[in-house]
Amino acid sequence: MPPGLAAREAAVRVIAAVLNEGRSFEAAAAKQFEDYGLEGRDRGLARLIAATVLRRQGELEAILDSYLQKPLQKQKSLLWPILLAGAAQLLFLQMPPHAAVGLAVDQARRDRQAAHFNKLVNALLRRVSREGAEALPALDGVALNIPQWLMTRWRENYGADTARKIGAASLAEAPLDISVKSDPQAWAEKLGGTVLATGSVRLAAGGRIEDMPGFSEGAWWVQDAAAALPAKLMGDVRGKSIVDLCAAPGGKTAQLVSAGAEVTALDLSPQRIERLQQNLARLGLSAETVAADAGEWAPERTFDGVLLDVPCTATGTIRRHPDILRLKRLEDIAALAEIQSRLLDQAAKLVAPGGMLLYCTCSLDAEEGERQVARFRERNAQFRLAPIKAGESGVAAEWLTARGELRTLPFHTPSLTPGHATELPTGEQDKLVGMDGFYAARLVRQS
Repeated sequence: MPPGLAAREAAVRVIAAVLNEGRSFEAAAAKQFEDYGLEGRDRGLARLIAATVLRRQGELEAILDSYLQKPLQKQKSLLWPILLAGAAQLLFLQMPPHAAVGLAVDQARRDRQAAHFNKLVNALLRRVSREGAEALPALDGVALNIPQWLMTRWRENYGADTARKIGAASLAEAPLDISVKSDPQAWAEKLGGTVLATGSVRLAAGGRIEDMPGFSEGAWWVQDAAAALPAKLMGDVRGKSIVDLCAAPGGKTAQLVSAGAEVTALDLSPQRIERLQQNLARLGLSAETVAADAGEWAPERTFDGVLLDVPCTATGTIRRHPDILRLKRLEDIAALAEIQSRLLDQAAKLVAPGGMLLYCTCSLDAEEGERQVARFRERNAQFRLAPIKAGESGVAAEWLTARGELRTLPFHTPSLTPGHATELPTGEQDKLVGMDGFYAARLVRQS
């Protein structure tokens, strides 16, 4: 294969798996990267191309369609994913036209169903190269890339202006946040990052995570700044018994163990529990692990604290998981809300008198957050809401609801502590912006 072709072929097959087969981005990427034997930079290139297509599909299709005299069949072969990947490289990744176009033509020739379209691929992508950059600014990226049902929900929950800001922020690539076991300032300096007010370390530079200082030694783990907040909001957990429900891949478990808690980590999938155990082993941490359904698990004991991070539509994590834009549907919300309600009621039974139930979700929808907790409190009068206060664990006032629940949005950015990474060149500062959309409510069982 010519240099770079394997990475692009893997990217195209990931795109096809998501758009045509409904597979998740991570599952499809893992399979294709292994099948093509990708390592290092090729793996990063394939991931970047595929993620950009999933994130910007609406704009890419608008430009490609405008150059076609008649519509192409988009789901019967690799032709359309090849064109999307080629256009993404030209319009958003600023890759050399000769490489993006030439390798796309090679890809078409190598696919039996797309081979007789190789001249069309060449002509279309050359036109994109010549004219696409000028056409792009006139397009409404938010309207084209964010599904209409999702924008409608955001407008209902937050109003039109905030919904628009959520949409724009969701189309940006997320920075890399890490949680460290100790001395965040030292690790920020070593890794070229900066310490956030929430305690996470944010890195502007990319690169292979496994090759970064401190990874193999277990000094830190990857965790978005918003996702790191719920465990911190449980307060001083030293010596307390905590159960982390739906725990894999284990970021919150690692936080709780590092803070001195006696942790039981539970997840439905034995494979995910195995992954959690591997992550804890790398970090030199230990917790009791259980593979079970959190909606049915009934040990003969209660806990000082229960952390429940429920399965959800994950619409707050689109920056890192752009396949959510293509795979989630409106009807998923009601189905998941029913599961969340069942998990909440079972989790409540595990809380000792005076203990805490921390409910959280990375969905932006109130049905999975604020309304879910409101209904739970109607059913469970013995639980009172313990309001989160501004300044607590670096929480900003704008991240809080009127009732004291945490509600971060993708355009929210934790304040940065002084450090060299805040002095990035103009145009690079956007690499430090944003966080996952997250909801958390702190509930205390009255004695």
